[in-house]
Amino acid sequence: MSAGHTPPHAGGAPAQQGRVPTSRSGELTRGRETVPLTPETCPTWLRPLVDNVGAIPDAYRRRLPADVLTMITAKASSAMATMRGGGREAAVLVLFSGPDSDPADGGVPDDADLLVTVRASTLRHHAGQAAFPGGVSDPTDDGPVATALREAREETGIDPARLHPLATMERTFIAPSQFHVIPVLAYSRDPGPVAVINEAETAIVARVPVRAFINPANRLMVYRGDLGRRWAGPAFLLNEMLVWGFTGQVISAVLDVAGWARPWDTADVRELDAAMTLVGEQSGPR
Repeated sequence: MSAGHTPPHAGGAPAQQGRVPTSRSGELTRGRETVPLTPETCPTWLRPLVDNVGAIPDAYRRRLPADVLTMITAKASSAMATMRGGGREAAVLVLFSGPDSDPADGGVPDDADLLVTVRASTLRHHAGQAAFPGGVSDPTDDGPVATALREAREETGIDPARLHPLATMERTFIAPSQFHVIPVLAYSRDPGPVAVINEAETAIVARVPVRAFINPANRLMVYRGDLGRRWAGPAFLLNEMLVWGFTGQVISAVLDVAGWARPWDTADVRELDAAMTLVGEQSGPR
């Protein structure tokens, strides 16, 4: 996230997806070199996700009670009509890393991981919240893929030349922050080193094992106290972070669409502040 930019990583109420078609073709510009999206470069274990990326919005919505979904849709439509296109554009990078071969028993390789950051606790907005690297589009960005790669480099030091952008997910309107966000799905066999670049903005940069998100013991539902339990959304309690809000929704939907999800206790519903107190309580890998 570039300095001075308000992040799109809103939590609380589930995001509302706009009806913009997903894409597995397109291009971005790195300097003078144009780099196309290349879904054909993904490993076999990622293929179910890439081939069904258009199903992710419905996977979001299936987690919501009908009346809550109706309320969110109405509020989002009203907000977008009021803005008349004035919402800011943003993109985030959903980067999977791991081998380009499948494990012998199929499924996800044990060493596959997902790039996640935690925002600094001193920030005014979304302090301490886990998020995908990403941020607001700059006028010089050639589309959402360019935005996601640029922001990821600025936040984590990752080398975009090592990454293969695969697909863009559906454009999502996040009403609290007034952003239109496009998640960009990407793959790297070896993304190289990543680290916190600006401690004033980012507290943690981590390549989290995908198996940690799949593990049912790490899953729960979280809601903000001012919204109530019916607004609870999927979350992941890991050693260093609680992944919730928009990021938690995306990861949960990805697991469902890719066929990686295992049955988990959706009745384990926690208020956000209470759930945050559990971060770091358990030792060892989760």
